[in-house]
Parts: sequence; structure tokens; C-alpha cells
Amino acid sequence: MHGDKLPITADPGRTAEIDYSARESWRMLGIMAEFVEATERLASIRPAVSIFGSARTPPDHAYYMLTEEIARKLSDAGFSVISGGGPGIMEAANKGAYFGKSPSVGLNIQLPHEQAGNPYQDISQTFQHFFARKVMFVKFAAAYVVMPGGFGTLDELSEALTLVQTGKIPRIPIVLVGSQFWRGLLDWFKTTLVDEGMIAAEDLDLMQVIDEPDQVVDAIFSHYEKRGFMPSLAEREIQLNL
Repeated sequence: MHGDKLPITADPGRTAEIDYSARESWRMLGIMAEFVEATERLASIRPAVSIFGSARTPPDHAYYMLTEEIARKLSDAGFSVISGGGPGIMEAANKGAYFGKSPSVGLNIQLPHEQAGNPYQDISQTFQHFFARKVMFVKFAAAYVVMPGGFGTLDELSEALTLVQTGKIPRIPIVLVGSQFWRGLLDWFKTTLVDEGMIAAEDLDLMQVIDEPDQVVDAIFSHYEKRGFMPSLAEREIQLNL
């Protein structure tokens, strides 16, 4: 048909791209909402200590019982205890705090496996995005207590060390519990990272290794002995740019 215009047909690829862009924009709003909601819910929990460790540790394991004892002592000493809200070490941390004097806080994450919220949470907040959840672990913590764990635990440890090392957060106690468990990693830090110039020798001082529950509590109090637990105005300003 000479002179007639060809019918306009939709480009499936272009349509899919527009749909994806729209979904991505809405996702940004969802992330913002996640930050706002979590910040409002957790604003009153300071001072707090974040405890990390394996989701796969059963309740009859020595690490579980040690974590529960540490969390109970921290709670009774006046610290809210923050954990990932799931099973294993996270449950032990929440359980110890739940039966103590201060709030037990669970920052849950939606995962296809492993993560199910434990019942020992006074305050429970669920996240879709790991990075939003990780900010909340740091934002409200006066100290990190790192129990034996796997990739997730190592990720949280590395993030805390990096943030303190680079000055993105104030220096806080980072306590590794279990000298036997952590020995191999710390030896590698010393003999490889330091020797090859990947970190400075003094960066190792950002961590301390402790085995006894009472000493964990004492180490945190000792760090804040002369300055108090609440962040200064300057430190709050730093945290706004976390």
C-alpha cells in the first residue's frame, strides 16, 4: 500500500528497560524508607553494643552459651544489645539481653534460607537490604563484640575495622571473643598484611582479643571511662556522613 505508514509496534527491549528504570526508582524510595524507619525506632537504645557471630551455632554449643552470658552481663550493665535477630549466636545474644535489664534488639534480614527471627527481641526491625542493616549496626553501637562466625561475621568485622581505620566513625572497642578461634586470622594479619604493607602495624591495635565475659564488659567501660558513652556533637556530625 504505497504511501501508507507502517504500523507502530512496541519495542519489547525498550519497554522492559523503562519498566526496570521505574522499579529501580521506587527501590531507592524503599531504601530511604528503610533508613528512616530504622533510625526512628532505634534512636532511644543508646548506649548499645552490637554482637556478631555465626547463625549456625546450636544452643548446646559452648560459643552459644558464652555469647548468652556476655549479652546478659552487658544488658545488666546498662547496654542495649544489638544482634542480627536470627538463630545461632544472634539468638544467644538476644536471649542473654532479653533476660537482662536492657533492651534486646534484633536487626533481621530477609533471606531465602538460614534467617528466621528468634523470639528474644524487645525491639525487632526487618531489612531487605544488607547495607542498610549494616549501617544500623554501626550507627548505634558503642562497641562491637565479635564471636566466632563465618563470612557474614568476617564481613562485619572488616567493615568496622575499615570505618574506624579511615575515620568514618569514632574509634570504638572492637572485641574478638575466642583467642583460639581468631588466632589464625590474626597471625595472617601480622605476617602477611603488615609485612606486605597492606595495613600498618598499629592497625592491629584497633582490635583486642578477650576470652572471659567479665573482661569484655570491663574493656568497654575502660574505653569510655573518661569521656562517656554518648557521641559528641563532632562525632554525631561524622556519623551523618557514614
